[in-house]
Amino acid sequence: MLNATWLETFRILCRTGSATRAARMLNMTQPGVSQHLRKLEGQAGTELVLRQGKGFVLTEAGDRLRRLAEDRHRQERDLIEGLRGDDPDRGTLAIACSGSFALMLGPRLIAHAATRPGLGITLEAAPQPTITEGVLSGRFDLGILHADPQNPRLTATAIGQEELCLVMPKGAPPPTGIDDLQDRGFVGHPDGPALADLLLGPNFDDHPGGDRLRIRVHLNQIGQIPLPIAAGIGWTVLPRSGIEASPARDRLAICPLPVHVRQPLWLITLAARPTTSRLEAAAGLIGETAALLDQTVSKYSSTVSSSDSSAM
Repeated sequence: MLNATWLETFRILCRTGSATRAARMLNMTQPGVSQHLRKLEGQAGTELVLRQGKGFVLTEAGDRLRRLAEDRHRQERDLIEGLRGDDPDRGTLAIACSGSFALMLGPRLIAHAATRPGLGITLEAAPQPTITEGVLSGRFDLGILHADPQNPRLTATAIGQEELCLVMPKGAPPPTGIDDLQDRGFVGHPDGPALADLLLGPNFDDHPGGDRLRIRVHLNQIGQIPLPIAAGIGWTVLPRSGIEASPARDRLAICPLPVHVRQPLWLITLAARPTTSRLEAAAGLIGETAALLDQTVSKYSSTVSSSDSSAM
């Protein structure tokens, strides 16, 4: 039998991607984590990781053992929750979504947890494929996607739509064409080119493509992206949640465009996972957040739906 303690250390190591972070989570020393890994490799009779600089990658055996560890963790968690009964205020929740949606959902989850000391909540901003894989592996209980994954192992529910917005400094004149935007300069971010193509393509015949926009500033933290625009620098394209949750919201303007582009929002969970009151409560908070975004969508004469798979 595999040692359960060593296997749990390996599971946390795989999740964090770092012996230092794993040691912190497990209240261990880093040499202790490395020792558990060596002992588990001894039990398995093969290498589980390949060191690469300060990091590592899993071997094929390591990936198989990681999946086993996640399965055992999920089974034990479900068993303990079943023994305790269906208490909505106790246990753990792990939720994954885009970075912009997390900005709006986070405060609601914090308020929910504040009066429930027995409830532990993890909210992770992640790319769309990571969210899907995480729900399938049991790493996440709930995920929010921009497209129906159409996977028989997942239950997917449409919960709303999110508007893509052309964001400019408050008081800036609306652009008359792409040249106006190019003169002002784009505030780039990892999903910027893809989102720009989705929104600008249907609205500007001369849109050159997201990869040809003139970059004025480039940032990779969702909370920082609106800040240069609030200071009068450049423009960008963001999901509405990334704007509404910004502390600089009162210094930002959403430029109206003739063609309105929305990303659908899908809530996913593992189909085989029993529904609990704790999950239902979290799904309710997610649905309320999506409804707020729906309520803020402006009414345009034409609509284009998008199933973009960006991480924003």
